[in-house]
Amino acid sequence: MARPTLRWQFARSPGLLYGLAATFCAIALGLALLAQRYDFLDMEAPLFLLAIALTVWYMGIGPAILAVVLSSLAFDYFFTEPRYSFYITRAELPHYAVFILFAVLVSWFSEVRHRAEQKLLQSRDELQMEVVKRTEQASLLNLTHDTIFVRDMSDIITYWNRGAEELYGWPAEDAIGKHSQQLLRTDFPIPIEEVRAELLRAGRWEGELRKTKADGSEVVVASRWSLRKDDQGRAVAILETNNDITEHRRREQEIQSLNQELVHRSADLEAINKELEAFAYSVSHDLRAPLRHMAGYTELLQKKTSSVLDEKGNHFIAMILDAAKRMGNLIDDLLAFSRIGRAETQNGRVNMDQVVKEALTQVRQETEGRKIAWKIGALPDFYGDASMLRLVLVNLISNAIKFTRTRTQAEIEIGGSEGNGDDVVVFVRDNGVGFDMKYVNKLFGVFQRLHQSEEFEGTGIGLATVQRIIHRHGGKVWAEGAVDGGATFYFSAPRPRGELWRP
Repeated sequence: MARPTLRWQFARSPGLLYGLAATFCAIALGLALLAQRYDFLDMEAPLFLLAIALTVWYMGIGPAILAVVLSSLAFDYFFTEPRYSFYITRAELPHYAVFILFAVLVSWFSEVRHRAEQKLLQSRDELQMEVVKRTEQASLLNLTHDTIFVRDMSDIITYWNRGAEELYGWPAEDAIGKHSQQLLRTDFPIPIEEVRAELLRAGRWEGELRKTKADGSEVVVASRWSLRKDDQGRAVAILETNNDITEHRRREQEIQSLNQELVHRSADLEAINKELEAFAYSVSHDLRAPLRHMAGYTELLQKKTSSVLDEKGNHFIAMILDAAKRMGNLIDDLLAFSRIGRAETQNGRVNMDQVVKEALTQVRQETEGRKIAWKIGALPDFYGDASMLRLVLVNLISNAIKFTRTRTQAEIEIGGSEGNGDDVVVFVRDNGVGFDMKYVNKLFGVFQRLHQSEEFEGTGIGLATVQRIIHRHGGKVWAEGAVDGGATFYFSAPRPRGELWRP
């Protein structure tokens, strides 16, 4: 007998079925509106079609018709122009008609498939009962290509169907009368005595076996055994069905090998990254001493010869000193960047309001003589290293101060928002020169700059430092902007465990 379905269980309560159909549509509408609010566009049609498919699959064609009607009305009212009315413009009419047609097709296909599945399940159950009760009439089993054979309690094969012949290569006349374990050279994952004990106890056994075919090749099968008993309850035969899973297991082994290779490559990459960090640290550290000598002796040369050299000579010396200063800044930033990967984090609950205050104090010198309108919103608490998160905000706020220099009235906003899952988000927004979004992927690379150094100073390491810190916190960094339209930088990190943030 076929297994009862949800539709069968509620067959005596049609009102409940129609109520569930309406509930599915309401859930789809809520998810579609939520997706639209967060700028996940064009999600309404798939969600409504899914609700219709679930309704027809579990509750039948009657509730499905209701689901189609409700989904069509909701689609028209909330997502078809003009919105919040049932009026359809001529331009939107084809789109709306296609949605209704597709919904009807989904309903029809789901109903047909559901009926076919129910018939298939019913046929399969009936066939299995017939095999257990009437092994003597086992010729019916040749109608299937599944591997099926029957053996007595001494493991002598008494029936061998066409599927067994196709899989193992022996015709029925060569297999019947042979000992199954010897013929197939079956390799059991556990002792055969334990398999027989489980079969006699439960009447069934399932497991994976390795068998050998007539041509000598091995095959892995998912094997199911069913015990047949006579009227007195004595075990008289075993029905065994096998499904070839050799290719499936081979692919799993390949995937496992690839995963192991990936682990090794990840370990190698981590080692290489550590070597590169050590190299960058060493090089940067070793460059500082000769650079100091260059700058020091150039300053002495400037003092000794400034009265002797002409204007061009003094200009050359000034350019050398300026380049040395910029190179010193670059080395300092590179050292700080490499230290981030080497430093241990002191993770804990971080009050971001306090961290912002400390960051603003740290960049106060950069704001002298500037008109800046600050807007500081409510900020969520993070779970991480307070000093590193402070460095993130110092870099982002410094960027905002620097790139709003051309504005008569600079506007800088710092705020927070709810992220996805267990993350919370902080953003820094400005009304500065902005950037072209087609170059957004270059923003967080080391030494990557989207503006000339003559326009805005910097080494191109600040945003790379921000990204490295946030990645160490398990979060991510991204940015939005427009040329001459300002920029917004976001970063996310885990919220303190067991806490929900509310602005």
